[in-house]
Amino acid sequence: MAIRLTQRLLQTQTPFLTRGYPMLVTKEKSEDVAHTKSALQKKLTGTRISAQYGGRHAVTMLPGGGIGPELMTYVREIFQYCGAPIDFEVIDIDPSTEGNDDLEYAITSIKRNGVALKGNIETKSHSLDEMSRNVAIRNELDLYVNVVHCKSYPGIPARHKDIDIVLIRQNTDGEYAMLEHESVRGVVESMKVVTVENAERVARYAFEYARQNNRKRVTTIHKANIMKLSDGLFLDVANRVHKEYPELEHNNMIIDNTCMQAVSNPHQFDVMNMTNLYGTIVSNVLCGLMGGAGLISGRNYGDHYAVFEPGTRNTGTAIAGKNIANPVAMINASIDMLNHLGHSEHAQVIYDATYQTIVNDAIRTPDVGGNHSSTDVVENILKILSTKRVNWPHGKYFCQS
Repeated sequence: MAIRLTQRLLQTQTPFLTRGYPMLVTKEKSEDVAHTKSALQKKLTGTRISAQYGGRHAVTMLPGGGIGPELMTYVREIFQYCGAPIDFEVIDIDPSTEGNDDLEYAITSIKRNGVALKGNIETKSHSLDEMSRNVAIRNELDLYVNVVHCKSYPGIPARHKDIDIVLIRQNTDGEYAMLEHESVRGVVESMKVVTVENAERVARYAFEYARQNNRKRVTTIHKANIMKLSDGLFLDVANRVHKEYPELEHNNMIIDNTCMQAVSNPHQFDVMNMTNLYGTIVSNVLCGLMGGAGLISGRNYGDHYAVFEPGTRNTGTAIAGKNIANPVAMINASIDMLNHLGHSEHAQVIYDATYQTIVNDAIRTPDVGGNHSSTDVVENILKILSTKRVNWPHGKYFCQS
């Protein structure tokens, strides 16, 4: 009944997304809406929201397209098996539709629950009135920073071993502002937006992360030799913020050189601070060096909300339904989510079981040199979990056997 009531309210009220995102409304209304940010997107202070009822957390689950639905099934099975105190509110967004009712309800759900686990959501429509659903979620919730911890797994076939790099990516500015127009026929201009406020937030997050996690160096990635105003501003802000962290080293590197250095000598990097598009490029390069898209998770944070997903944000449509998709990246995203919500005991046992499965037991999907299926990996994780027990505030829980 609560869902029907919410849907009815959404139908009778003006969609909240129209306040700041004209790309999400109908053609008739789009011309009358200014390109302005909603009040939610302004920097706010306070703690992040999480919905908790009787010791259990409500979490929005967005399976997305491609392999997303099957990976989410594995996550729910693992959580149920080890008694993780999470209740998922599953919302499917149809990528083939041009409407945004599902998207609006998904964002309402994340605002209510505070936390989401997400697959990659396709936007198949090429209409100018449709913006990327993934970008819309990050912008509307002001998820200003994306964190991807690229750490090697022993025994996984890879170009380099012992990689341990943390990518801190600005999540809402840059080329992903999606402000484009055709000034004259045949000439398209695309705006790259860099703001002092968002550049400072992500730089401060990078330096603070380095300080709190005993890292030594922050490298700011840019193209200020060409984009002197936009990337120049991003670099200037990082240099200014660094003055507050004198114990840390800070250097900078041009994006094209960064890609070459990442391939040839990734061990020189520690924490990397970069704009939106550069973060997409570098994270995919590093994940490729470590074994592919199926291992590493990504975390998206704002002042009030958090969304967890695979690190490379790939849909995997070509392998959907074939039982060969690597579930590890999505499982790691769910582990990040459990740690964020304070369920460290459950997070640790799932992490240990996953690590033992792909490293010690060498049960791996074909993308990382194995010959096992997705369900083989999950079943082995469940087998290991059957020998574990979890301590949490409501007592000891023995994983099902």
